[in-house]
Amino acid sequence: MTKTLLKLPTAKGFSITLKRSPIGTPYTHRLVLCGLGLRKPRQTVTRPDSPQVRGMIHKVSYLLEVKSL
Repeated sequence: MTKTLLKLPTAKGFSITLKRSPIGTPYTHRLVLCGLGLRKPRQTVTRPDSPQVRGMIHKVSYLLEVKSL
């Protein structure tokens, strides 16, 4: 008996870079940046494509540079 392998879709996501300092931004926006894992300017993280991550990116988009993977 032969086994068939299931092909899983490749995990796509975002590469997110903090382009501006969060100094002077609302406290909730700083919490969103911590939730994304961004702490220092020019730091880059990779996050999966999900509705929660998209909402977080939308809230602080003026501080970020986002690239699709």
